[in-house]
Amino acid sequence: MLTIAVTGATGAQGGATARALLAAGHRVRALTRSPGSPAAEALRAVGAETHRADFDDPASLADALAGADALFAVTTPFGTDTRTETRQGLALVDAAARARVGHVVYTSAAHADRATGIPHYESKYLVERHLRTLATPWTVIAPAAFADNFAHGWTLDGLRDGVFGWPMPAHQPLALIPAADIGAFAALVLQRRDDFAGHRVDIASDVRTPAEMARALADATGAAIVPREVPLDQVRAWSEDLAAMFAYFTTTGLDVDVAGLRRDHPEVGWQTFADWARAQDWRALLSPSPEALLSPSPVARRARA
Repeated sequence: MLTIAVTGATGAQGGATARALLAAGHRVRALTRSPGSPAAEALRAVGAETHRADFDDPASLADALAGADALFAVTTPFGTDTRTETRQGLALVDAAARARVGHVVYTSAAHADRATGIPHYESKYLVERHLRTLATPWTVIAPAAFADNFAHGWTLDGLRDGVFGWPMPAHQPLALIPAADIGAFAALVLQRRDDFAGHRVDIASDVRTPAEMARALADATGAAIVPREVPLDQVRAWSEDLAAMFAYFTTTGLDVDVAGLRRDHPEVGWQTFADWARAQDWRALLSPSPEALLSPSPVARRARA
């Protein structure tokens, strides 16, 4: 049994990783700034320990990482900015090195090592590069586009009106992965550290076009859903970062060896996009919240137009 510290444990990737590790019989330390939150309580209910840890508080990181066999590290610029993400990511992996953690698995983004020009990919790659300079054994897993994002935010707003609004041409392929598959793969890496040490692996579980995604969503929800391309200028007015990402998806694309991942690591149980869509509680998700009715995002408003 390993003791594994998991950052972002109250979020999608970290939460999925924590649950996969617990299911495999390992001891999970869920690192969070708010150990008293409902999300932290939910993790304790399934067997995780919760430890207060703040990326800007070195002492809290040292306490949370002491004696850990491995670390699952996730960073995000959303809610702060890319400079903060990089600074906090460097602080986290440096703290792991000082604590002599046996292995660090850092979750980045597919193609972040290819000079994409996407701000929140570049910020993660700076952490990757620094991690490689440390004496601590490491693995970088790099997920493609998150399937789970289709069940939130402006995409969900559009689905309520029968529109799958997406800033890509309807027949442009996109590599996708649900958070559960990220967690399952991360748990596999953490349990087979010698096999994956020193490797960077782009991961995805399916490749689908927006037109195919709209059909899968229609099948899963039982509603008529049509794809509609959202102009990049509309996305850019909301976020230059996300506009750069969608422009990259459209012009270069994410080439991930999905067939190879399925062949080499079947134990992950890779889901297709249709599998993921069928597993969602769309009846609850599609019930509009007061916030969605009062203030949909600019992208959602354009998708509905």
